[in-house]
Amino acid sequence: MWTDGRWRVSSHSGNQGNCVEVRPAVGGGVEVRHSKHPDAATIHYTDAEWAAFLAGVKDGEFDL
Repeated sequence: MWTDGRWRVSSHSGNQGNCVEVRPAVGGGVEVRHSKHPDAATIHYTDAEWAAFLAGVKDGEFDL
């Protein structure tokens, strides 16, 4: 995982501006925010929650 603390946007987001950003949280886990509202509250996920989410994405669990 990256460790520099910068917010990251998925390369699949394109130029629409409707995306989420993620970064490592201080003390562990991941913070998530809406790119259009960078000053709003963030959502914090533990490392285990984030790993479970990524596994679900890779397995197609969230495909519509």
